[in-house]
Amino acid sequence: MSTPPQQPPSSSQQQPSSSAPQQSSPPPPQPDQPPAAPPQPQPTAYPYPNPQSPPGPNPYAQPTVAGQPAPPQQGNPYAVQPGYGYPPPAAPPATGGNAAGRAVLWAVVGAVVASAAWAGGLFLTGGLGSSADLRGYRAPANLCSSADYSSFKDEYPVDDSSPTKNVMKDPALEQSYCSLSLKKTSSSYGDAYLSLEVDLHKKTDPAPEFTATWKNYGDSHSDYDVTPVQGIGDEAYLVTQDTSNGSTTSGSRYATLAVRDGWMTFTMYYSAYFSSYDSDTDPPTLDDVTGWLKTDTKSTLEQLKD
Repeated sequence: MSTPPQQPPSSSQQQPSSSAPQQSSPPPPQPDQPPAAPPQPQPTAYPYPNPQSPPGPNPYAQPTVAGQPAPPQQGNPYAVQPGYGYPPPAAPPATGGNAAGRAVLWAVVGAVVASAAWAGGLFLTGGLGSSADLRGYRAPANLCSSADYSSFKDEYPVDDSSPTKNVMKDPALEQSYCSLSLKKTSSSYGDAYLSLEVDLHKKTDPAPEFTATWKNYGDSHSDYDVTPVQGIGDEAYLVTQDTSNGSTTSGSRYATLAVRDGWMTFTMYYSAYFSSYDSDTDPPTLDDVTGWLKTDTKSTLEQLKD
């Protein structure tokens, strides 16, 4: 049993005698009484040091119980945690004779899984450096001179001397646009308008948004008729509206043919607005216009290919 830290006793103190004089100081502790001061730290099966006292000379030593190794420590609650410039603690060593083999096996499995995920991502995205499906189409600097709208010439023979045209070149999108007025021989002003636009989508497939926009055009715009068109590109939709009710002095007639072929989209748009001031008393019907749109769209798409 440990005793409080005191000066070593003399030989006479080690062998007390009944004849020794009484001391005024308190008697020394007897074997059956608790010590007056805390005992010195003793080996224990508890793996952590006493939180209320500093650790012993070697805080990492493994304590023993009855001469046998104590259970391995699960962690040091006073150890420095990772971060603040300190490296993270090393992982505990694996146990068992096949620990190294299992570590290598799990490393190989992890590498295989990572490689499979990477390959799957490439499959879904088309691979690294994959090109857009443009089908050989181009976006010319002057779409007005590159497009074919000859089907409208019999009805509107006068050429527009100053059509509107522009082009945009970007790594994600190339776009060419043309807008011109259609005029009859007896007219001083444009009797109708024709617009064309070609878009080359170079980074993303436009198919989902194209279908959502044109197939459902009648849902987001009142009083429009939408008809799928076969035989032009991968998909095409004809959108029409006639508010004239047969009159040539009020209302309007509108028709658009929208086409997607791969990652290329194309629209040809016709519009005519009627009033009592117009000189055109015999405008074309929507059936005539939609037929011209189909014919000239097919021809223009062929001309836009390299």
